[in-house]
Amino acid sequence: MIAGSRDQRENPKMEGSIQSAAPNDIDNRCTSALETSMMEKLDKLFPMSPSRCIYRVPHRLRSVCEKAYTPQVVSIGPLHHGKETLKAMEEHKWRYLQCYIARNNLSLKDCIKIVRDQETRLRSCYSEAIELQSDELISIILVDAVFIIEFLLRYSDPGLRDENDCIFGTPEMIYGVWPDLMMLENQLPFFILEHLFSAPFEDTDTLEDFGRLSILHLCHEFLNQVGHIGGTFDNWKDVSKEEVLHFVDFLRKLHIAPMSELQSARQPEQVTAPCIEELKRAGVKFKIGSTKNLFDIRFKDGILEIPKLVISDSTELVLRNLIALEQCRRKDLYISDYVCIMDQFVNTPKDVELLVHYGIVEHMLGGGNDEVSTMINSLTTEVGITVMEFHYGTVCADLNKFCSSLWHRRMANLRQNYFNTPWKTVSFIAAVFLLIFTAVQTICSIISLKA
Repeated sequence: MIAGSRDQRENPKMEGSIQSAAPNDIDNRCTSALETSMMEKLDKLFPMSPSRCIYRVPHRLRSVCEKAYTPQVVSIGPLHHGKETLKAMEEHKWRYLQCYIARNNLSLKDCIKIVRDQETRLRSCYSEAIELQSDELISIILVDAVFIIEFLLRYSDPGLRDENDCIFGTPEMIYGVWPDLMMLENQLPFFILEHLFSAPFEDTDTLEDFGRLSILHLCHEFLNQVGHIGGTFDNWKDVSKEEVLHFVDFLRKLHIAPMSELQSARQPEQVTAPCIEELKRAGVKFKIGSTKNLFDIRFKDGILEIPKLVISDSTELVLRNLIALEQCRRKDLYISDYVCIMDQFVNTPKDVELLVHYGIVEHMLGGGNDEVSTMINSLTTEVGITVMEFHYGTVCADLNKFCSSLWHRRMANLRQNYFNTPWKTVSFIAAVFLLIFTAVQTICSIISLKA
């Protein structure tokens, strides 16, 4: 100790270097450990696949209406699997798998192989990493995919149902099941349904009823009944199975397939428009859209054409999940733009009353026009649109221009206040004739006096 102290006194530089080296070594070790830890996290990052199509609904949308995005009866796929409130349906799904195997020439082993061969592709379709082991994920996908196939077959052909089928039998659960199939987070990639459905069936007589068509036909038949909110789905054969990503995507494609014909050559000018009541006061006339496309809203020669919108208890759920898909992909926001312009048109229940009067809206909601108005206004909460790509920009600009015209407003006031009933029309004409007669009589009296 004494010798060491003497060395340090003799060489003070050595003491400084020893004292400075220790903190540096500690810093280097800490930095190295941090680097290793961060590299491990980077290596574990889930690769963002370009084929992802099944998303978690963004919190900003979910917070507006949680129930519209959360399955209540059945889970499909891994995102909601295992939730306590959905476990009651698991046994029924396994029963459907049992029926599928009995009807199909494939063994369970063959079915497992079909799904296992597609595992990598299946995982890439989800927007987040699926933290499940291979066997567990394959089991979930197989059981859920076969459940959907059996459900669609039995929906189309009551002859396939048996008396113990509680989904279509007693107690009837179909009205709880089908809304869950419309939810974005509760989807399976469409290609796995196609792979499993394409296996040959032993009961060829049953399949004759379907014309040996693909599952695309069964999906169309189902969605045409439960997902229809307006327009027609006549164009479904134009949608190839390779283009369909899942149920929600197929429903969206059925609705927007004709939209390519509606693109305006003009740049969008505005994203706001007067409400229906204000448009009526300005002299705009209303007409049910003549095309088969729900989103084909047109304004020409003072006539606003709006295709018929059918609103039921499920309409809000369907629209919210279609919008959620668009908001996640941020491409071709047709449905988001549609609810945006409808929100402009509807400010109060009076606007809904006018739309119902003109046959443009048909609803079956117990809350009446007030409930419809509230629903339409809430659909756009936290929904983003792209102003320069707004599909109804030209319609909005033309409507605003029409309403700003003093001539149109005065003519509308004349029609609405003096020609709105036959008696008022007759009275107005009589008053005009009386005024003319009085003027002529006065002029004749003046002329005779001068003569």
